[in-house]
Amino acid sequence: MNLFLNDSECKADLLPFSATRHVADIRIGILTIREKWKLLLGDNVNFLSSASLLQDTVTVPANVIPTKENFLSIFETSATSKTITQNDKTCFIHFPWHIFQLNDDALRNDFELLTHNRSTAKIHSSNYVVNEKDIFIEEGAEVYNCSLNANTGPIYIGKNAVVMEGSLIRGPFSLGENSVVKMGAKIYGATTIGPYCVAGGEIKNSILFEYSNKAHDGYLGDSVIGAWCNLGAGTSNSNVKNTGEEVSFQTDINKKTVNIGNKGGLLMGDYSRSAINTSFNTGTTIGVCCNIFTQGFTEKYIPHFSWGNEKYKLDKAFRDIDNWKKMKNQTISSEEKELLTKLFSTNK
Repeated sequence: MNLFLNDSECKADLLPFSATRHVADIRIGILTIREKWKLLLGDNVNFLSSASLLQDTVTVPANVIPTKENFLSIFETSATSKTITQNDKTCFIHFPWHIFQLNDDALRNDFELLTHNRSTAKIHSSNYVVNEKDIFIEEGAEVYNCSLNANTGPIYIGKNAVVMEGSLIRGPFSLGENSVVKMGAKIYGATTIGPYCVAGGEIKNSILFEYSNKAHDGYLGDSVIGAWCNLGAGTSNSNVKNTGEEVSFQTDINKKTVNIGNKGGLLMGDYSRSAINTSFNTGTTIGVCCNIFTQGFTEKYIPHFSWGNEKYKLDKAFRDIDNWKKMKNQTISSEEKELLTKLFSTNK
């Protein structure tokens, strides 16, 4: 089967995360949308990068969240390329805040997908465990002297991940491959820590994509953090207004705002970083490749390539990204430079 995940109609509404990736590569739940399709369809699926004349190509909106229950009905209504509507079985991420708003269900669905007919690695007796049947630990993971409470949702610990002693975790929760939860962390559902991340302090209903760090004390709630981001020690965000009024996010540089409900924290694009003790207000949007340092609360909308109150120089941005990537044994690629150069040129 040839599958084309079409993001042409939804990409503009999912910034800042769609600025640096295909919409299908957004992480919600344990997996990215593309990874969900791979698991559901197995080796029979061939992902196309554009619409094709091949007769057996099926086109699906890239922002549909496939699950074990809905993916067959998606194809039934899709045939080759029909309109798929939101219903009880089919769910979309139309805007970036939907990633944290829908993460609870996505975590539960992915947990079932990943663990069906499989056995967890042994849970060490030093841990305090509640509802063990909904806890799955992959081989190579290290989890000792922690509290794992799956009464409120499943807990998934990825391959070679580490949960340090004294950590308190309530599901639904997932920790990606080779990621670390530091000592004494307090994590509430529905939280996703992607692969190769470091997590610490207090986290609630938030998603870190991959290779990002929220390693120290401070609060992160109702938020989405992109890839290769770093939150400095003591960084916190507000997710509820003191007045209890609805939280609004600014969706673009033209200052259009959208009310999303009474809880909303931080949306941070890839390659962005905050200084120690940074305070983010409710409903804050940070673009791609920003270096954030300020006194008091930051602005609620910070555009791509911001360096404090100035513009990041592109060569310096590349150098800084490369420095951070070297800490995880990687280097900036030519493809990343090309993508960021194009984004920089359109955001002058």
